[in-house]
Amino acid sequence: MLTRSDCAALDAKDALAGLRVEFDLPDGVVYLDGNSLGVRPKKALERARAVLEQEWGNDLIRSWNKAGWFDMPLRLGDKLAPLVGANPGEIAVTDSTSLNLFKVLAAALRIQSEKSESAGRKTIVTERANFPTDVYMAQGLTEWLDRGYRLRLVDTSDELSAAIDSETAVVMLTHVNYRTGYMHDMRAVTEHAHAQGALAVWDLAHSAGAVPVNLNEDGADFAVGCTYKYLNGGPGAPAFAWIAPRHQAAFRHPLSGWWSHATPFTMQPEFTPASGIRRALCGTQPILSLALVECGLDVFAQTSMPAIRNKSLALTDLFIALVERRCAHHPLTLATPREHRVRGSQVSFAHPHGYPVMQALIERGVIGDYREPEIMRFGFTPLYTRFIDVWDAVDILADILDGQKYDVSAKRDAVT
Repeated sequence: MLTRSDCAALDAKDALAGLRVEFDLPDGVVYLDGNSLGVRPKKALERARAVLEQEWGNDLIRSWNKAGWFDMPLRLGDKLAPLVGANPGEIAVTDSTSLNLFKVLAAALRIQSEKSESAGRKTIVTERANFPTDVYMAQGLTEWLDRGYRLRLVDTSDELSAAIDSETAVVMLTHVNYRTGYMHDMRAVTEHAHAQGALAVWDLAHSAGAVPVNLNEDGADFAVGCTYKYLNGGPGAPAFAWIAPRHQAAFRHPLSGWWSHATPFTMQPEFTPASGIRRALCGTQPILSLALVECGLDVFAQTSMPAIRNKSLALTDLFIALVERRCAHHPLTLATPREHRVRGSQVSFAHPHGYPVMQALIERGVIGDYREPEIMRFGFTPLYTRFIDVWDAVDILADILDGQKYDVSAKRDAVT
């Protein structure tokens, strides 16, 4: 029977164990919420100080050129590219996931409308269980266009294939579901969408830095994602947008700000789009936030996505096994797939009192989070999560459940 000492032995031979020192983790905390907000890289404090004191404080506006601020969104995009199967010149780190999704959806619909064979396609297909902001942005866009466009929501992945038909313009999916951790087969879904004449847009918010992604190999058309989860870019850090090279020349979106202009400092009153991925930009960039993103990306450069994936599966396998062994007599339901091929880097359990149980865990130093309905989410970030962290988390969870050490009347915080 597995013991804590066995978990310590797994840590001792873990090839990624040395990367934990790159992060500033508070003492006495088992952090299992990197799928919502990654921890701070140690170098982020030094980088923030350099931007504030030297680049902004001393060099002032000269830093747009001297410190490379102007090209930072594309330079960071090139650093991020290998993590998602992209090439240099295909990603811009900019704006929020919501805004980037709006841009790529609008561009995809425009591209479809300009094809004579696709002019009648007016439907965006997605899952009802998609992350809400994705659904909201698609709803808002279709209502704003008011040209017969509509959003079609499917309830299960099994319904998805049939829903993608001759009326579908765009298939918009989150690669790894935020609530359950279910992971789509990107290549299979994209190939099916293309066979029906639709374009595929992927949200990588719960994939980038957590699971291997191969945007080019899988034939995706567009992708967006955030940097503040597994990529450890900081709270509210800028997101990213990826445009397949074959679509870059035709890519246009309604948020045509001056940073996506071909020559922004000629100050022309007419908009002329820049070439390439710069078209995905909008307005002036948040330099301090952008600068911190690089600190997280630099840690990924010390390892590989296959190594991260192997440890992720080992951590999540261990967590599931221990919870089911220690807590089998409690009303816990595994919401995350057991099969590796369809599992992201999180484990979700449903419990009738999921919120108060999670609050009790947090009070004991095990930080996860809660999502309706009844879902306790535990995120596993292989760069800094240890096998003994898994053991300790389950040990505390079992103690809380066995002793009913949670307050069923716990007041809900604004952020759960």
